[in-house]
Amino acid sequence: MENNFDVIVIGSGPGGYVAAIRLAQLGLKTACVEKNKTLGGTCLNVGCIPSKSLLKSSELYHKAKKEFNNLGIETDNIKLNLSKMLNNKNRSVLTLTKGIEFLFKKNKITHLKGTGIIIDKNTVSVVENSSDSLKKVNYKTKNIIISTGSKPTSLPNIKIDEETIVSSTGALSFPKVPSKLIVIGGGYIGLELSSVWRRLGSDVTVIEYLDHIIPGMDKDISNEFLKILQKQGIKFKLESKVTGTKVIKNKTVVDLTNNKTKKKERIECDKVLVAVGRKPNIGNDITKIGIKLNKNNKIQVDKKFETSIKSIYAIGDVIDKGPMLAHKAEDEGIAVAEIICGQAGHVNYDVIPSVIYTSPEVASVGKTEEQLKKENIKFKVGKFPFIANSRAKVNNDTEGFVKVIADEKTDKVLGVSIISSEAGTMIAELALAMEFGASAEDIARTCHAHPTHSEAIKEAAMAVDKRPIHF
Repeated sequence: MENNFDVIVIGSGPGGYVAAIRLAQLGLKTACVEKNKTLGGTCLNVGCIPSKSLLKSSELYHKAKKEFNNLGIETDNIKLNLSKMLNNKNRSVLTLTKGIEFLFKKNKITHLKGTGIIIDKNTVSVVENSSDSLKKVNYKTKNIIISTGSKPTSLPNIKIDEETIVSSTGALSFPKVPSKLIVIGGGYIGLELSSVWRRLGSDVTVIEYLDHIIPGMDKDISNEFLKILQKQGIKFKLESKVTGTKVIKNKTVVDLTNNKTKKKERIECDKVLVAVGRKPNIGNDITKIGIKLNKNNKIQVDKKFETSIKSIYAIGDVIDKGPMLAHKAEDEGIAVAEIICGQAGHVNYDVIPSVIYTSPEVASVGKTEEQLKKENIKFKVGKFPFIANSRAKVNNDTEGFVKVIADEKTDKVLGVSIISSEAGTMIAELALAMEFGASAEDIARTCHAHPTHSEAIKEAAMAVDKRPIHF
């Protein structure tokens, strides 16, 4: 009976560990399989959490060097101790992974250490990695949840070695600041890590295949964000295709070709970060037992997250629903747990916020102008710049704006984008408003505290009807 469970969750990332906890809360005997030494998956160990630690630390270092004197805080001999900064990051990660261990014990979740292999719909084999040999134990279960997340992908002609040519994992632990860093990919991950190493002293160049950065976000936001990052010293090669990388005389060179002019160029650097996306972390075992994949090589699931095999479910980055984000996976983890228990678990994919944790931050929720135009939906727009916001003014962070898009007829909020130092926090108000079907007028008539950055949200909502007060 010790090896029998109601549910076995494979993968302890944000989707997996949250699903396990919710299942346990609902009274099911639950186990969670994790092949790595610590719980938390990519997000906690080599993704969201460590990158945010370095983003904050590098921002403070940059401000101490460049901005404090202007604020009347006189500092001399500011020095970077990179090893201390990395150790602080590692301590934060360790504390949080221990926190998940505590939550597992608190909720009586069995932590199975090893690689989980699905034998059939009621059997999971866990291969334990020990110093002696590979030990395999079979566990019986009524349900299985696959939440194995994703892993970095590369370009066909570039091999990641995590030393010179690195993924986001390697870029979180450079032993010294690269003199020159090339970043391939102008999306979330590439821009966040570009910001970290630029602040710490790297000469950073971002190469992006498209003619704009942060694909999928509103073009107004993309254009403004590009100007801000260029002002911060990050260089960009847009509409450019990387054709290869070579090591020549202890230096790495990146070859690229401009998509329009076909002009070829070679850039020399110390390190290359490949940040062109992520792919599902799926083993061959699932296809062998008959679980179907879709055209994007992700697990095919129905509305209840059930795969082509009854009682086997999948959530998070391995499925094709919603963006590949940690908080999306968390919502799916709760939903699938409740569905297994006969409840009406649900995820609203139209209201999942996205945040880029640079300085300033970029956040969005809902539809962009470009998406609405493709869908032939008529809309109206309200924008409000932070240069006209009193709190942003006194904080010396006036870059950016709030953009609210509402339905032309009903005034229902369809999408919001923000560039601001507080964007990641501010976007929650808009997600909540959209979840309840709020109109721009609803937001405009909601009293916002003064002086706060969030007043810009109210003003942007008022601007939808062309009546902002302070701009």
